[in-house]
Amino acid sequence: MAISASSSAQRARQALADRLAELCRDAGLTGADLAGRCGWSRSKSSRIMNARTAPSAEDIRVWCEVCGVQDQTEDLIASLRTAEGMWVEWRRMERPGLKRAQESRLPLYQRTRRFRSYSSWLVPGMIQTPSYTEAALRAIQRRRGLADDVSEAVAARRERQRLLYEGEESVLRSGVGGAEVMAEQLDHLKAVGSLPQVSLGVVPMAPDRDRWPAEGFWIFDVAQVNVELISGYLTITQPREVAAYAQAFAELAELAVHGASARALIDKARDSLG
Repeated sequence: MAISASSSAQRARQALADRLAELCRDAGLTGADLAGRCGWSRSKSSRIMNARTAPSAEDIRVWCEVCGVQDQTEDLIASLRTAEGMWVEWRRMERPGLKRAQESRLPLYQRTRRFRSYSSWLVPGMIQTPSYTEAALRAIQRRRGLADDVSEAVAARRERQRLLYEGEESVLRSGVGGAEVMAEQLDHLKAVGSLPQVSLGVVPMAPDRDRWPAEGFWIFDVAQVNVELISGYLTITQPREVAAYAQAFAELAELAVHGASARALIDKARDSLG
């Protein structure tokens, strides 16, 4: 498993390997000692500690037991899961088409009971109107030279539009799809914000805020965070990192306005469309 300096996933695997090697040393064991106690070949423990072979979840459980650090097992397994699926380039995810990319995420949304979303650049997908979604996905399809299955992708995204959200005032003025599309989207935001199962907050633009905007992120219960970056799709499952995003969400939610104040910002943005 060669290490690439440009690969976030490889760096995550290397970090896990380094941590396992550290636990071995802290327990006063050599790689050969650990292999013997685990019932492995010496080459297996060496490959794991040098990040040439990824451990399995069971390997990590045995490793922690032998090193006497069973309390770290779940965090290390979460790190393994993160390394396995933390980074997917858009070209890989979207190779079968935008529809498949949308459908692949549906099971995660279906099993989530508390969904939190923060976005500073686009209205979150779960509360987009069909025309807004089409404009956004059409831009992606053209920019990345993908097959044209935008209509099917729009239908797939509509399947997961529910639960609760947060956003930045700048989202209200993003201009996606033009004035007509934005007007329809802003009207839809007001309607969705009145639903009892939805908490819609808008972080007002202000010159003196002490919490900067963050990259858009989506929190699924307490199990997973997804972050969409320019080059790919990041999945985070490490409990401490998930907690950090939950804390960031809480801080941004404190800055947000809700109810009548949020609707007033939406109306102001709509009026600016003429």
